[in-house]
Parts: sequence; C-alpha cells; structure tokens
Amino acid sequence: MARKFITYFDKEGNDYTDELILAVKDKLDLCEDIKHIVIASSTGASALKLAQAVGDKVTIINVTHHYGFSGPNESDISEEMIETLEKEGIVTYFGLHAFSGAARGVTNKYGGYSPLDIVADTFRMFSHGVKVAGEISIMAADAGLIPVGEEIIAIGGRGHGVDTAVILTPVNSKNLFDMKFHEIIAMPRD
Repeated sequence: MARKFITYFDKEGNDYTDELILAVKDKLDLCEDIKHIVIASSTGASALKLAQAVGDKVTIINVTHHYGFSGPNESDISEEMIETLEKEGIVTYFGLHAFSGAARGVTNKYGGYSPLDIVADTFRMFSHGVKVAGEISIMAADAGLIPVGEEIIAIGGRGHGVDTAVILTPVNSKNLFDMKFHEIIAMPRD
C-alpha cells in the first residue's frame, strides 16, 4: 500500500491556484504514466500558469466556456490568449458543458431537473471543482482530445482560478457511469 497525500485548502477559490499547480507538478514527478492534463480555464490564465510550471512533460488541454456563455456571441477567452496557449502547445476547447448543455435550456424554460443535474450535484457534494474536473474530462474525451481508458489529471475550480485536481480515468459521455476517480490531489475543505 502506497501512502497518498491530499492537499486541502481552507475554502474554494482562486487564492489557491499557484499552490494547486505546485501540487500537480509534484504529483507528475511521482506519476510518470500520466500523459494528459485537462484544465478548466475560462480566460486561459490558469492553463498558462500550469504550462509554465510543468513544461512539456504532458499534453495540456484547456477547456473554456462555450461561445455565448457570458453573452450572445461572446467568448470568455481572448484570441491573443488562445495564440499564447497554442505557442505553449495547449489546445483550447470550446463546448457545451457535459452536465448541463442544451438540457439547461429546457429546464430554464419549463422548470424541473434533468438527470445530469443530479449527477452534477452529486459531484458538488465533494466540491465544485470535483464536478468541473469530471465534466471537462468528458467534454475533452468526447472531442477526441484526451484518451479514454487512460489515467489523466483533471483540474477545476469555481469562478476564477483553480482549487481542485484529481486523477481519473475519463470516458465518453455515453459511458458516464464508467468514469473512475482514482485520487484527489487537492481540493477545498469548504
């Protein structure tokens, strides 16, 4: 049995982005089998910090909000940042949220809940970042940007910055309940 350590932050939020990235870098030094990291970074700032910290040890996929998330025809990430990330070898993915997407439009209009709301809320019982980590791994897998069946690191948070990192085995959305969370690297306590 190998001992594993989890970093716990006092609360969620961007105050812990730098510490989280250091925890991920330390984990990568111990886990040579990890070849992909998927990170939720709406503006790209956290993805850029991650790339600068870990270098080219892994493939990094940045998952940002879909166009129109903040306003009609608007993107939360600038073209300049996308170009900067591309120079670092980071692909930026825009797509519907796996746990809401078009279903959110239906529930906003007619009320009620979709089954994916229950999945999302179950993950949020751990932390919002755990929900995001699972969600973006499905999104990236469905886009063919990360392999299914192979352990990756998924990084998420709430709002700005990141505060949660996990090791998981991603799946395509049609196999949602086959996703496996293996380790929590870091997360907020509250």
